[in-house]
Amino acid sequence: MIKILLKGASGKMGQRIIACAKADVSFQVVNTIENADVMIDFSHPDATLPNLETAALAKKRAVIGTTGHTAEQKKEIARYAQRLPFILSPNMSVGVNVMWEILGRAARLLESGFDPSIKETHHIHKKDRPSGTALRVAHVIAEGMKTTPDRISIESIREGEAVGTHTTLFSGPGETLEVTHTALSRDTFALGALRAARWVIGKPNGLYSMGDVLGMI
Repeated sequence: MIKILLKGASGKMGQRIIACAKADVSFQVVNTIENADVMIDFSHPDATLPNLETAALAKKRAVIGTTGHTAEQKKEIARYAQRLPFILSPNMSVGVNVMWEILGRAARLLESGFDPSIKETHHIHKKDRPSGTALRVAHVIAEGMKTTPDRISIESIREGEAVGTHTTLFSGPGETLEVTHTALSRDTFALGALRAARWVIGKPNGLYSMGDVLGMI
């Protein structure tokens, strides 16, 4: 049985992780880091570094699904890879991670003559804009097209209780290519986080991604 300590348990994502963990006999939610095998963080950008410090001091593993970190926070997070094994991903969905793989290949093949743009829609409570997923899409496309992420347009919409939709459009001469991922339930992220927690057990210190978990790297 894998024992998980959840940071951000009172949030919408935290509640779904708890529910999915309780439905899986291979997981148990615990209340202290000393009793945990893995810490899962879906809290707040400013809480991630203290949470990682807690995990590192206790020699535990971690899964970080929190988004909205500053560039400096991201640098500090990366430094923890020397002290503990942890997974950092702006999106724990299996489908989204496969989408990034598809978009990277599409960008390389459509390098010239196609203009990419991104549109993302989330619920009105989401604080970061653009979403971490959309920013990752921009980086993936920029790498494939040999440009910079700031040259790729991102439209962010916040409405209702939308879980999350990301659409990437490649506009070319006389044709367009559209790739869309729609999350129908927060459970897709919760199940991905639990899958990551199971995978990171036994791994050496280092910074991993969902691409590692899914065997794409």
